[in-house]
Amino acid sequence: MLTIIHGADFHLDSPFAGLTPQRAAQRRGEQRELLSALAELSRERQADLVLLSGDLLDSHQTYRETAQALSQALGQIPCPVFLAPGNHDYYHINSLYAALDWPENVHIFTSGDLEAVELPQLGCVVHGRAFQAPREDASPLSGFSAPQDGKVHLMVLHGQVDGAGDYAPISREDIAASGLHYLALGHVHQCSGVQREGNTFWAYPGCPEGRGFDETGEKGVLCLTLDENGCQWELVPLSRRRYEELAVDLTDRESPLEAVRAVLPPDTDNDVYRITFTGERGEFPLDLTALETVLAPRFYGLTLRDRTRVRREVWARREEDSLTGLFLRSMAARCQADPEDETLQLAVRFGLAALERGEDVAP
Repeated sequence: MLTIIHGADFHLDSPFAGLTPQRAAQRRGEQRELLSALAELSRERQADLVLLSGDLLDSHQTYRETAQALSQALGQIPCPVFLAPGNHDYYHINSLYAALDWPENVHIFTSGDLEAVELPQLGCVVHGRAFQAPREDASPLSGFSAPQDGKVHLMVLHGQVDGAGDYAPISREDIAASGLHYLALGHVHQCSGVQREGNTFWAYPGCPEGRGFDETGEKGVLCLTLDENGCQWELVPLSRRRYEELAVDLTDRESPLEAVRAVLPPDTDNDVYRITFTGERGEFPLDLTALETVLAPRFYGLTLRDRTRVRREVWARREEDSLTGLFLRSMAARCQADPEDETLQLAVRFGLAALERGEDVAP
């Protein structure tokens, strides 16, 4: 039996361009803490191998503190570590992977061709390769077939299953024909769970911590065991912060604030939320600034969006012989032509609010 920790797509030293410089520096520091958490997990689970499938770094612009933290944390892992550089941290002679003096337990694949490293003490062989440019259109698994020699054959790669083009495309047919016991992949930031093609298990662990609203929910690394009965796995959370989306329907709700409080989980202090208001409501626009002032202390970061629609009965006033009726008649056709246009919905609200403050008498 082999116990394996599989991680990918840490994207250390991401710029966090949407944050203040202080917050961005804090987030980069928290990213480095993920490395210590990875080392601690490998000790807790008594891992036989740690496989890192690329994009450990977000770019080749790396802080010295990150390089030190990376080398130190990987050196604290009490088992072999295999790393396959990806499209963001591709291998070249001036890269961190070439420049840093790595601990003895760390093997970095540096060739664009597949290499194999045998571990007799574990009865396994680890195959892998490196990206050597930001984009590569050749399939790294095409034509590969592991020998049937009684050993466990693993592979660590950065690439795109079912993809075409620039990020080392990998077909399911090639996975099935590979003869591998497990294919450890990186590039996709959502955990795929362990899947199977033919007799080969494969997975994307996803990124260990989200950096935006395209990376929501629980994040971590995969911990799996391989034996003659198959593959058992779990996603082990590593992230300190989560990005979450929350939709709040304001239909028939008097208070937007109470509507949020009714559906909000209790522990959100460390998380970044985007709350989208939906449903139908009256003619006046939401005061998002006031809502954010009240809600913001409950989050590490908060974004509010108004995607509500004007309540249907408001449109009945377009038959009135008044400025309000004239305005609603002029807007009705445009809104019916594009009912999802948020700008039009806001225009109706602000127009009605302006008329409410001004004159609204029959000419």
